[in-house]
Amino acid sequence: MKIFFVSLGCDKNRVDTEVMLGMLQARGYSFTDDEDEAKAAVVNTCCFINDAKQESIDTILELSERRKDGRLQALIVTGCLGQRYQDEIQKEIPEVDAILGVTSMDKVVDAIEATVKRNKLFSHENYFEDIDKPAKGGYKRVITTGGLFDYLKIAEGCDKHCTYCIIPKVRGRYRSIPIDELLIEAEDLAEGGVTELLVVAQETTIYGTDLYGRKMLPELLRKLCKIEGFKWIRVLYCYPEEIDDELIKVMKEEPKICHYLDIPIQSGSDRILKLMGRRTSSAEIRALVSHLREEIPDICIRTTLISGFPGETAEDHKQTEELVSDLRFDRLGVFTYSQEEDTPAATMPDQVTERVKNTRRNKLMRIQQKIAFEAAEDMVGKTVRAVVEGRITDADDDDGLSYVARTYKDAPDIDGYLFITGVQRELMTGDYVDVLITGSNEYDLIGELKDEFTK
Repeated sequence: MKIFFVSLGCDKNRVDTEVMLGMLQARGYSFTDDEDEAKAAVVNTCCFINDAKQESIDTILELSERRKDGRLQALIVTGCLGQRYQDEIQKEIPEVDAILGVTSMDKVVDAIEATVKRNKLFSHENYFEDIDKPAKGGYKRVITTGGLFDYLKIAEGCDKHCTYCIIPKVRGRYRSIPIDELLIEAEDLAEGGVTELLVVAQETTIYGTDLYGRKMLPELLRKLCKIEGFKWIRVLYCYPEEIDDELIKVMKEEPKICHYLDIPIQSGSDRILKLMGRRTSSAEIRALVSHLREEIPDICIRTTLISGFPGETAEDHKQTEELVSDLRFDRLGVFTYSQEEDTPAATMPDQVTERVKNTRRNKLMRIQQKIAFEAAEDMVGKTVRAVVEGRITDADDDDGLSYVARTYKDAPDIDGYLFITGVQRELMTGDYVDVLITGSNEYDLIGELKDEFTK
């Protein structure tokens, strides 16, 4: 039986998808990207914001038509949407055969086999467990990223309880995965050809506090750096108030760790930060960024902001603009506030209109665009290490071959690219090369290959 698998949402969801694919593969199942070839479908859903929720619902509805007319023998829903809206899915989309809670992904094989054996439409058998049960790792995964990079999820859930976020209610409290299990999983990824490892969790910087009584991210990173095969290790989702000198020290001392931090700050207004339930201030954010750049001069700092949070005034927005202008983040994304039911922010007074949310988002992105374009121009004349992602066949000419690559400043799928032109020899995807930057095109860089490169 071939299975059509859809993974929606964040990279942490992708890890769960790869775990489930590994379980299915071990039981002899194969996979297809063609819906017409599939006899079963699994949708790993997201419900973090309204757009993600709608995408998940639309995908389930589309596949439910195939289940209804018999083209699919099983339709399974997993992930956050299924966890949060089990009753609604069962009632509104009866073609869904089974729903797996976020801590029940190990039941995916049972769900498919029970459904096929039962051979009945509209006969649910759902799988839910305690969302706070201990987190596990060490899984044999099927790599879905193409093999060059992949993610290591080091914890489940979250204890921060930001007022706009549903994750603690859906994913449970913060639970770290034991180090030995993470190392098994990481070694398996390295053996599979992964050279860039991205360390993720809802919040990475407090890793280990629940299991070991102290922050263990630095120690975990040192152990990961010892795994042969990894060339870059990148840390995402670092809450600003939890970044300490021990983490900075390991980043400085371990050459495999990219000088790159993803630090969501969400707002530049202390009043809004307090309403959000964030545990930092504008002054502390400024001090942290200054300290990071002093300790690691070439560090790339990525952040995210929310525009139009309930109660946000023009003055609050202005303070966020000033923070962005002053700190000149290397990478920045802005999301309009999404009013999520069952969160404290959803019932706050003074909800901001969509028009104002989008206007403020656009203003912030225009400021960041100028900063990013200037930063790209400043890179001209510098030499950087980059990883080759592929050849651009339609751009090759008599002057040489062209390739697309990423620098340490560019996380997969969210940041920019480096285009290498005039290459006189064949490069392979996954080669790490030294590139002289010769120009820029808005957010992206253009460069020429230096004489030496390593695989």
